[in-house]
Amino acid sequence: MTKASTGRDAPKDNLFGDPEDLLIDRAERARRQWQKEMPDFRDRLAPMVLLGRLNEASQVMSRDYLAPAYADIGLKTGEFDVLATLVRSGPPYKLTPTELYRSTMMSSGGMTARVDKLEKAGLVERCPHPDDRRALTVCLTGKGLDLIKSKIPDYIDTQHAAVEGLTTEEQLQLSSLLEKLIRSATDPLAKS
Repeated sequence: MTKASTGRDAPKDNLFGDPEDLLIDRAERARRQWQKEMPDFRDRLAPMVLLGRLNEASQVMSRDYLAPAYADIGLKTGEFDVLATLVRSGPPYKLTPTELYRSTMMSSGGMTARVDKLEKAGLVERCPHPDDRRALTVCLTGKGLDLIKSKIPDYIDTQHAAVEGLTTEEQLQLSSLLEKLIRSATDPLAKS
């Protein structure tokens, strides 16, 4: 009979204790460790588990699904985002740098660097603003439009593969809950 089967503490020869614990996810493992180390907080750890799982899910989706999909297209995440934003804006496929910045949630400095790289590749060009001679717009080229439109079907398939562990109903439920969480975390009025 081992120590673990007698109900006593698991042997310390494994960093995480009982090897059976390795079957649980990282967030749950952390919760169990914190409960043991700081039992006064045992009933206040649910947000830690939730945020840990959100973070890990984001990392896994980015690393295992989205980044390889962008690489297949020959782009990095931010570059794809710029081109996709221009395409989904519809004809004439042009936006001001500010509109791009707001739609893609990048820093303005990051936007400039991405537009420079995409322009060098012939996927976008800077065009005069129709109403302001001092301003420019970022215009999608035919090459950029063809690239994104030809690759979107595969990209959508990749997204489906990333979430196929959930039913359609579960995907919609999770999406709705995440929208609510994001809104409550970013909108001061939603907290009151």
